[in-house]
Amino acid sequence: MDLLNTLVDKGLRRELPTREEALAVLATTDDELLDVVAAAGKVRRHWFGRRVKLNYLVNLKSGLCPEDCSYCSQRLGSKADILKYTWLKPDEASQAAAAGLAGGAKRVCLVASGRGPTDRDVDRVSETIKTIKEQNEGVEVCACLGLLSDGQAERLREAGADAYNHNLNTSEGTYGDITTTHTYADRVDTVQKAHAAGLSACSGLIAGMGESDDLVDVVYSLRELDPDSVPVNFLIPFEGTPLAKEWNLTPQRCLRILAMVRFVCPDVEVRIAGGREVHLRSMQPLALHLANSIFLGDYLTSEGQAGKADLEMIADAGFEVEGAGEVTLPEHRAAGGGCGSHTDTAGGGCGSHASAGCGSHQDAGCGSQEGGGVCGTAAAVPAGEPRTDLVAVRRRGAGTDLAPNA
Repeated sequence: MDLLNTLVDKGLRRELPTREEALAVLATTDDELLDVVAAAGKVRRHWFGRRVKLNYLVNLKSGLCPEDCSYCSQRLGSKADILKYTWLKPDEASQAAAAGLAGGAKRVCLVASGRGPTDRDVDRVSETIKTIKEQNEGVEVCACLGLLSDGQAERLREAGADAYNHNLNTSEGTYGDITTTHTYADRVDTVQKAHAAGLSACSGLIAGMGESDDLVDVVYSLRELDPDSVPVNFLIPFEGTPLAKEWNLTPQRCLRILAMVRFVCPDVEVRIAGGREVHLRSMQPLALHLANSIFLGDYLTSEGQAGKADLEMIADAGFEVEGAGEVTLPEHRAAGGGCGSHTDTAGGGCGSHASAGCGSHQDAGCGSQEGGGVCGTAAAVPAGEPRTDLVAVRRRGAGTDLAPNA
């Protein structure tokens, strides 16, 4: 296809595709799907080889959020039967992080529900960051605490944070349909604060909320914001939330979305976040040809695939886990240091999508959408039917007495 050849050439040059080209990727047929994956895979391998970065979520404070993000199980008015607990102590959070690091994770994402942190909350999280770094040499730490006030990003940076996550989630034009307690501009402002403080910005989107062409719009907004990492969440229609009936995704649609994001954001860490187990299912290995990063184990409020299964999947697909000593981003982006400074690139990098409002827990924390789903052995479900059997509330790990899934 001329379209795919053009997109590969542009991706290797970090040149921005046209909006029409991005929409054309989403409009390809199932017969063309493997060609799309192969083309986007060339771009992924050019910038990231066959490495897969593993990230691990620690939900510092779960539930009872005052924001009304429609997709979120922790939202105001949610009837989802999730875990609810207040702040973990620094040692508790460090123990939870250690489980993920032992499983091969390179980055720990510290997430807390809420509109945004108070100064006291920043002090608390700063202490947690210091504890984790003291007890785990070489770990990257990303904070995800919601909307930031002036000076808070700098304080997190001083405490040792490497990155900050805040997703845009959806386009500016449709944002008011998803959340009313804060604005799209609020999210953009927080991503910019993280950039200005010298933190590596992480911002992404949620697909499957009934969007159409505006899915492309949010990805172009992300490129303009230029985050270092872009988590792609696939909506988990959690029972007890306003979007519980929105089962709009197929494995093929998810792969096209990931390919489109890779073409628009070629040299950025594209992370498969919440919902991959529920919507990609047995086609998850194909998604590794498009994204170079995943979450290991469980998510904020839902269960994910077993950590051991994640590692087996990566190896069986011919990929390798990125080591602690390897720099994730290409040299031109990582030149600023750390896990990847967002130095501007010709044509713009991939921007930040400031995820869900519900403070930092956005759909699943640092990008992951809060409902991970389990890879199970449930009875066969007719083609096209919602896989509600794959959505399971997290009952282990942080905030419980049970061992985490890592």
